[in-house]
Amino acid sequence: MNVPVNSLLFIAWTVAVALSDCHSRRVSNALVGAGLAAAFASAFLHHSPFGLAPMQAAIGMAIGFVALLPFYALGMMGAADVKVFAVLGAWCGMHALLGLWVVASLIAGVHAVWLLITTRTRLASLVRSKAATFELVGKRSTPFAACLTLPAVVWLGLQVVAGGVQ
Repeated sequence: MNVPVNSLLFIAWTVAVALSDCHSRRVSNALVGAGLAAAFASAFLHHSPFGLAPMQAAIGMAIGFVALLPFYALGMMGAADVKVFAVLGAWCGMHALLGLWVVASLIAGVHAVWLLITTRTRLASLVRSKAATFELVGKRSTPFAACLTLPAVVWLGLQVVAGGVQ
């Protein structure tokens, strides 16, 4: 199976985001910018792994950013999560965003339940607490940017297997 370079670039970016988010719960603006530049370069060169034109990438980016911005404003997620979702919109297109968000949210929910179990934290104590998150081995909450990249890579893999990747 021959995987195009643009697909490998997308995979490399998603892996870098996931590793950074899992390790430090942080995704640098440089990494976000590199992903955005690569997504638009792929679209402009007509080599987007998901077959997007530049306007489709721009619309996906804008919708991805706006869709998660209220969650950031409410303090429910970090700015990097919003920016990564915008970049995923530029790579994958607006049509993929709802599915990516739903699957990522399910993954994050499983992770949160796992944290509750492993830290033996009672849900009632979280409700009474003013803190929005809890820690495990010094790591706060769920690495949502990593949760967002996982379904995107799986979706790309399914398209490669089906022969639909350019």
